[in-house]
Amino acid sequence: MSRPIDYYFTLLSPWTYLGHGAFIELAEKHALTVRYRPTPLRSVFDETGGLPLPKRHPVRQRYRLLELQRWRARRGLPLTLFPKFFPYDVSLADRIVLAIVARGKDPAGFIGEVLADVWAREQDMSRPELVLAATERAGLDATGLIEAAGSEAIGQAYQAAIAEAVEAGVFGAPSYVLDGEIFWGQDRLDLLADALASGRAAYRSDATA
Repeated sequence: MSRPIDYYFTLLSPWTYLGHGAFIELAEKHALTVRYRPTPLRSVFDETGGLPLPKRHPVRQRYRLLELQRWRARRGLPLTLFPKFFPYDVSLADRIVLAIVARGKDPAGFIGEVLADVWAREQDMSRPELVLAATERAGLDATGLIEAAGSEAIGQAYQAAIAEAVEAGVFGAPSYVLDGEIFWGQDRLDLLADALASGRAAYRSDATA
């Protein structure tokens, strides 16, 4: 039986962009059922003590730029360090993911397209027409997606992700939660791969030995 894994992310994050393709490949290799959890990350920061980028100490901001360059090279992906339309209102794109899932479709391709639009193509992904264009490039039917994304049910699911993330122990994106064990950051994908290959039991933060 396929193992589920919860994928907490925001389509605003360069780290989600850098790790998305590698994560999907890993999930496919191990026949995982990915449960997509687009999450309003700023609210998660507020709940868990994190700071949005502009409020972080300059030392942390400078180190972030080093890491982006390292991982850009490691992943072999184009990435603009200072894209024209960052930050942007990510809520529509995030909610479109939920609308795609509600239709019983796989949003992985759409997620990849939107992330590349922001970090490689420098598009303004707060614009609905560009978001819909990304769904079409991903081979999805865009008809009615904007309306569905604006529905009360999708809005409630999107807001509920905040409490769900905090309850799961998530405090940043991307985070991958396998059997209750959190792997935070795309730089933890090797550790996730090791856990899947070994078949070991999940590690717990309340372990005593």
